[in-house]
Amino acid sequence: MTSETWNPLSTAPPFPAVRYASIADRIAKVLGTRNDVLLIQAEAVVALEAVATSLARPGLKVLNIVTSPYGLWFGNWLRRGGADVIELAAEPARPIDVEAVERALNAHPDMKVLALCHAESASCILNPMEDILALARARGIVTIVDAVASVGGHDLNVDELGVDIAIIGPQKSLAGPAGLSALSVSSAAWQLISREGGPTGSILSLLDQKIWLDAGRGTLPGTTAPLEFFALEAALDRLEAEGLASVIARHGRAARATHAGLIALGAEPWVKPEKGSHLVTAVELSEAADPKALLAAAAPLGMEFSIGVGPGANRLIRLNHTGLRARFDIVLGNVTAYGIGLRRLGFKADIAAAVEAIALHYGD
Repeated sequence: MTSETWNPLSTAPPFPAVRYASIADRIAKVLGTRNDVLLIQAEAVVALEAVATSLARPGLKVLNIVTSPYGLWFGNWLRRGGADVIELAAEPARPIDVEAVERALNAHPDMKVLALCHAESASCILNPMEDILALARARGIVTIVDAVASVGGHDLNVDELGVDIAIIGPQKSLAGPAGLSALSVSSAAWQLISREGGPTGSILSLLDQKIWLDAGRGTLPGTTAPLEFFALEAALDRLEAEGLASVIARHGRAARATHAGLIALGAEPWVKPEKGSHLVTAVELSEAADPKALLAAAAPLGMEFSIGVGPGANRLIRLNHTGLRARFDIVLGNVTAYGIGLRRLGFKADIAAAVEAIALHYGD
């Protein structure tokens, strides 16, 4: 093959099968778990659907906590398999209340599974995962946590918290590829998954994925995606070089600085810092402002804004400080660009005060 025809995107070498187990072990360390870790060759929504599909059976009672459209999808996948789903929805685009969860569990003492999302990128909120998991653990309930938008940005120790299934994607705080995902599975979760009637012969079957574990973690099921695995390995290299604690702290600082900058600007962040995501910060526009017009006004400045997703989030503007963006220049650019966009629409924005507030968070 000549140098003129060789291209790393189309002629990449196969990813060595002996390194799949190493990747799984490195992800287990990120999650703080000794549970089994499966590698899913698809974006994390496929892993979420596989979990629901593999668990769902007639007679299985699940408390499904809904704080975004993804939670609704999860409930639908469970019902498709015959599960008895009790849906507990938060106020639109708001975190769930622990008291509401406790009431639901008390009303249904035969609950077997609880599912929730840790952080929501759709509305930039953070659910009180630790308190909810404590309620479930005290009742012997198997727990499922969608940690796609929290792993690497928030503390997440699977074994200490008692998470039975944690689903992650490396494309957010870990700054990795979007085409792969992973999940950890406890022995209690495997017992539910392994009951008679579970799906097999399907990409959505965790029992089929488990063949990789049972066979000694050699070749993965299906045709592997070398570029995605090389990218994931590079992301884990970068994470380990910086240190997981430092990556989490960097995201926390970016969130706090963004929140302070927005307040100084004269804007109102959607939730208080303790109830907000460390990856994306939401700010609510006044009724007099058009979200699309704001995006258009700020677009020439080259910063990443987007409108919130789902009920209650249509007037939220999301400022992205995820992964490699969780740093001073991006936070500063996000908030100042938002302020300039407001000014271009005729609204007041104290950009100088915002700059000073952000600088204080990075002054050391």
